[in-house]
Amino acid sequence: MRKLIPITAVYLLGLVYILAGINHFVNPDFYLPLIPDYFPNQTLFNYASGAGEILAGITVLIPSTRKFGCNAILFLLIAFLPAHIYFIQKGGCLSESLCVPVWVAWVRLIVIHPILLYWAYTCRTIK
Repeated sequence: MRKLIPITAVYLLGLVYILAGINHFVNPDFYLPLIPDYFPNQTLFNYASGAGEILAGITVLIPSTRKFGCNAILFLLIAFLPAHIYFIQKGGCLSESLCVPVWVAWVRLIVIHPILLYWAYTCRTIK
């Protein structure tokens, strides 16, 4: 049982990022408003982020590439920080479909994002 929880965390991590990456392609209109205006070619950034999440998620599921995959997720999460800050700067409302109270945007940045970073970091060494 003790070993089951860590390996479940690894597989869940991989699955979450694979599904999130696929969603970048299936539902790009959700992600495009999150990309700051000062980024050129937001569509390319969206698809590149999605592809990166899919590849990172897959590599997390393979024991021999798990550390690389987790490091890739850590890199992606750090790369997504400008989007979180942009979301806060815009008051948590970027479109009709993506509008939340600004405190939710803050919670996403200072609570959820560190949890995701910790999750990826701790999965790096699980066999």
